[in-house]
Amino acid sequence: MFLFPAAAILAVFFFLPLFYTIILSFKDFSADIYNPVFIGFDNYLILFKSKIFYKVLINTFLFLLMVVPFLTVFPLVVAIVINQKLKGITLYKILIYLPVIISIVVVAIAFKWLYAQQGVLNYFMELINIKPVGWLTDTKFALFAVSLVTIYKGIGYYMMIYLAALVGVPKELYEAAEVDGANEFQKHLTVTIPHIMPSIALVVIISSISALKVFTEIYVMTKGGPLNSTKTIVYYIYERAFEYLDLSAASAASVILLFIILIFSVINITFFEKKRYEL
Repeated sequence: MFLFPAAAILAVFFFLPLFYTIILSFKDFSADIYNPVFIGFDNYLILFKSKIFYKVLINTFLFLLMVVPFLTVFPLVVAIVINQKLKGITLYKILIYLPVIISIVVVAIAFKWLYAQQGVLNYFMELINIKPVGWLTDTKFALFAVSLVTIYKGIGYYMMIYLAALVGVPKELYEAAEVDGANEFQKHLTVTIPHIMPSIALVVIISSISALKVFTEIYVMTKGGPLNSTKTIVYYIYERAFEYLDLSAASAASVILLFIILIFSVINITFFEKKRYEL
């Protein structure tokens, strides 16, 4: 009975939409949106024959490759520095964590203004005689420019995960490494990283799943352009469902995304979270 309210919420807002989406992915809405026809796996076959869908998948994984390594390494470096006894350390933590609190829409709009053709970034580039760059209008830079927004938003969040892990590293091990002649880099390489490896793995999995589901930054800054260069799978699902009313393709793409994220979740539970569920 105690679990019933949570189970009811999950059933209404998660499981029912999930199963209904899977059912919709096997139907065709092109003839009559109110009376779809069952067509089996045809929607999936159409997707995998679509060049745009492959472009979307490539963009999504490129985005993941740009975001995840940086969000894994840089917050760790920041956490190690912040973990030292420094004056005003609380202020530093607040400033670094502040972007996490700010709405992603606000951050995306701010970066869109920064990236504008006559924006601040190009203004400073012109001061040092560098030609302005179309950060959001050039296919070579657009996806990278959007990825910086995600990185900016995520640094503080993952830094806090690392800080929580660093508290559990025994200080005696650092002292022993120092006695053995290890420098600062060697101490963190031989002591810090092995002890917080589960947290590093957790950050990799969480940031990977978040990168696969990126939407708001794309919607606010580029709408998938230019020339589909920033269109990711979640934005593709939104576009097919709410702009083209192609519920068949949107549902099939949603199921494909579900399985991709499920793979990452299974890896996380199998290799990094397994001990939590063992008695």
